[in-house]
Amino acid sequence: MNSENEPGNAVSQRPTLPDSRPVTLRVNGTTHHLQLAPWTSLLDALREHLHLTGTKKGCDHGQCGACTLLVDGKRINSCLTLAVMQQDKAITTVEGLAQGDELHPVQQAFIDHDAFQCGYCTPGQICSVIGLVNEGQAKTLDDIKDLMSGNVCRCGAYANIIQVAREALERNTGL
Repeated sequence: MNSENEPGNAVSQRPTLPDSRPVTLRVNGTTHHLQLAPWTSLLDALREHLHLTGTKKGCDHGQCGACTLLVDGKRINSCLTLAVMQQDKAITTVEGLAQGDELHPVQQAFIDHDAFQCGYCTPGQICSVIGLVNEGQAKTLDDIKDLMSGNVCRCGAYANIIQVAREALERNTGL
């Protein structure tokens, strides 16, 4: 009878996975050279290796939107992409939106419209609104609601969040 460790056994023929590999990420305008396991999500790279904790880990399954950020100006769920897949792309987290002490207009609108309660979903919601404008898909209020549906607010601040999105689109597209 063959032992698991004998040559020719399927178990001993498996290639070994590298513990880590070099990954270069451009986050909020700064280039970071990291050593990451190939299976490290972008979310985990940001939170655990770059200590950028504004992007939240909610469900870790792409269902809540708390981890939404911008890659090349478009929204993605950072829990569903590997960090190695985002090399050579412009990654923007909520920490990279303000210019010094001046908030991004969408950040300011969230304050002005009281578009948050507990605040846990707010970074993802803000990035989603900015991505929504950048992507140019929303033409109606129903489009906004549909395209923002991937971001869950357990407190129920949706009416104010939708108002922020509508105003951002009006300001940028004349909707």
